[in-house]
Amino acid sequence: MKLNFINIYNNLIKLTRNKNLYYSNKQDVFYDRMIILFFHFSFLLKEFKEIEDKKKLQEFFDFFIRQIELSIREIGYGDASINKKMKDYVNLLFSIIDKIHYWNDKTKIDRVKIFKLYINDFKNYEYFEEYFDKYRVFLTKNTLNNLSKDIINL
Repeated sequence: MKLNFINIYNNLIKLTRNKNLYYSNKQDVFYDRMIILFFHFSFLLKEFKEIEDKKKLQEFFDFFIRQIELSIREIGYGDASINKKMKDYVNLLFSIIDKIHYWNDKTKIDRVKIFKLYINDFKNYEYFEEYFDKYRVFLTKNTLNNLSKDIINL
C-alpha cells in the first residue's frame, strides 16, 4: 500500500507543478507550491471520503503529512523550526479543507474568493476556479487506486 501512496503523492506533485498555475508577476516559491498541493490534496480527500475506506484515507493523510515534513527538512529547516512550520502547514491544510467542503454549493464568485484568501498576486483567480473544478470532476470519474498510476494532464 505504501507504494501506491507514494505514486498518488507523486501524481499530486506532478499536478502541482503545472506551470499554468503559477503564471504571475511574482517569483514562484515553496509556499505557493505548498498551497497548490494542499488544494489538490483537499479536493482528493473531499471526493474520496465517502467512497474509500476511512482507514486507508487516514493512512494516506498521515503519509502525505510525513512527506511534507521530509520536504521541509530537505529545504534545510532545523528541528526546532520544523515543528512550528508543520503546525502552520497542517493548520493551513485544515483551513483549505474546511473552505472547500461545500464547494458544489458555492457560486463561482465564492469559489474565486477562496483562492484569493490563500494565493496572493495572481492575475486570474478564475483560472484556479475552473482548473480545480475540472480536477474535482476528474476525481469523481476515478478511484483512489487509479490515481496510483501515471496521471495525464488535466
